[in-house]
Amino acid sequence: MILHHLIALTIAVLIDLVVGDPPNWPHPVKWMGSFIYKLDKSWNKGSLRRLKGTAMLFTVLLTVGVISLLLVSFFYRIHPIAGIFVEAILISTAIAQKSLKEAALTVYDPLKRGDLAEARHKLSYIVGRDTDRLDEPEIVRGTVETVAENTSDGITAPLFWALIGGAPLALMYRAINTCDSMVGYRNEKYEDFGWASARIDDVVNWIPSRLTSVCMLFGNRSVHTSKKKVREMILRDAKKHPSPNSGWGEASVAGLLGIQLGGINYYKGIVSNRATMGDPLYRLEKKHILQTNHIVSRTIPIFLIMLWIGGIIIELARTWF
Repeated sequence: MILHHLIALTIAVLIDLVVGDPPNWPHPVKWMGSFIYKLDKSWNKGSLRRLKGTAMLFTVLLTVGVISLLLVSFFYRIHPIAGIFVEAILISTAIAQKSLKEAALTVYDPLKRGDLAEARHKLSYIVGRDTDRLDEPEIVRGTVETVAENTSDGITAPLFWALIGGAPLALMYRAINTCDSMVGYRNEKYEDFGWASARIDDVVNWIPSRLTSVCMLFGNRSVHTSKKKVREMILRDAKKHPSPNSGWGEASVAGLLGIQLGGINYYKGIVSNRATMGDPLYRLEKKHILQTNHIVSRTIPIFLIMLWIGGIIIELARTWF
């Protein structure tokens, strides 16, 4: 079964690379979002909000898991090739390599034309911070941080869970991630209701985020220093991020490019001072958006190879014992 998952997730990467997420196509993540929104609206009130938020998370996971498992099982009963094909399609909806790169380019293109107002506007689609007064280096920083952080959340983590549990587990991971993105905030409305979503999201991203950092380092060359120095910098800075996982991607990109990420952000006018990552050897420029996309493009094949090696070892171990 592991071999089926490996074939399916590899095909899924190719599907997503070519097709991506067409805006008008039906998409499981959109359905998850609608379901989460309805539960949030109905349950996020009154007392026992932490318990209700936990129930919401497990209701979403159970629904996504059962539906996807029944669908995949049905097609595997018809024929293994049919099962692999359906798994590949479902897994492709859980990853976002093409859309992540395209989102970065929608910010890069107006920067290339010198249109800062349009670049700020496009950046506001992919970050939560205020963008209306950012200069070019800060626009670049926001874009690079988003791509670096979401390489794990949006690409490698769902592939990691697809190796272990196929399409059902990949989609359940995406459900957790979607819950976290919708309700996992530390504010009065979601502090309790989003508690379980935020904690489980931290757990399921712990291993993939660190493996992604390893693949970034292994698959990309630093032009300004040795990989040993970059590795030391990653270990120094990744833990500074408020999230236990997001810092690994950001620190890796910062170290490879010789730039500094983090610093002061504003959220609805309220200042947030994030710890810095990396050493500012180079001033942030629009070319770093393209270079970050290049790092992601080289990281994904390395991650796939690592999954194949891990999957084959697991299969051999199961056969041996």
